[in-house]
Amino acid sequence: MRAERKSERVQMLKRVSVVLVLGFLSSLFSLSPNSEGKEKTRHTTTKEIGMAVEFMDHAACAYVARYKGWFAEEGLTLSAYESYVTGMALAAALARGDIQVAYICLVPAINAYANGKVPLKIIAGTHRHGYGLVVNPKKIKLTQDLEKPGIRIGCVREGGAVDVLLHRVIDMHDLDEGMILRRVKRMNPPKQILAIKMGQLDAAFLPEQWATIAEDFGFSMLLITRDVWPEMQGSVLAVKEELIRDDPDIARGLVKVTQKATDWVNEHPAEAATIMTRQMSVTGKQIFPFKTPKVAARLEITPQVLLRSMARLDYTTRISPSTVQQAIDYIHQLGYIKKAFSAEDILDLRFLR
Repeated sequence: MRAERKSERVQMLKRVSVVLVLGFLSSLFSLSPNSEGKEKTRHTTTKEIGMAVEFMDHAACAYVARYKGWFAEEGLTLSAYESYVTGMALAAALARGDIQVAYICLVPAINAYANGKVPLKIIAGTHRHGYGLVVNPKKIKLTQDLEKPGIRIGCVREGGAVDVLLHRVIDMHDLDEGMILRRVKRMNPPKQILAIKMGQLDAAFLPEQWATIAEDFGFSMLLITRDVWPEMQGSVLAVKEELIRDDPDIARGLVKVTQKATDWVNEHPAEAATIMTRQMSVTGKQIFPFKTPKVAARLEITPQVLLRSMARLDYTTRISPSTVQQAIDYIHQLGYIKKAFSAEDILDLRFLR
């Protein structure tokens, strides 16, 4: 049994590497919206930065900061601003020359650093938690019910943050890994939501805000990351090493804006939800390749949904090296990275207050 699991994980590692390469083609799912206004720079340098964010409330601080013009006020000129549905696609974007900054889930950032050889540094956290297992309550009431005959499970590609949560649940609840993984249908979060709506899934491992949206379609939240990984680091602010080397003031400014926006989100969650709704409604129309308005309407993101979702995250720039190390070691244990490494190799927290 252990030999079979090791073989499966080796195959997963190969698929993760392939996904990182294919992610270069992720421009099909990216967005470069027009700026809210002409951004002016106060930096002595004229270097511009390209930024990528998650199409999730994980990146609440980035959405708020851009909407309010705080990047511009700090003298940060965004030459590119792209939004991605999955962390794996976003990680691949970091390998491109025009993207130097990313608000990204920790797990794909680790994969990009270890497997994709992307020279990046994590300079701040953005939130903890933010992932969950949603289920059809008529079929599943306990995690052990995932082993019941005929259960269909949705999850993102191997190596994603919620895929790691899937393995954590398998380990913590002593589930049959081989059986569970054979039942998993790999698809991005929006496609999982549509599959739930169409009755094609019985359970789904999803990041927020998608897990909360699933509740509106009759699913219930069976567990969240706090239940199986109490200190799980969600997303982080990551930058190319060259950015810190060439102009540390840019990195310092990014952390400053991120902290300001994170504090504001915590103090004004309802307003933050409204801001994100406006920006996501514009972004979603260009990200999702849906042919009919009727299909797109099924994925409508409202302030009410985002407010409920945001309550399941802990927005904070604080990040624990020991927690990052736990993630690195666990991902290595799963076979998603070839070699474990010290968290200090990927962290540069000098700019945090």
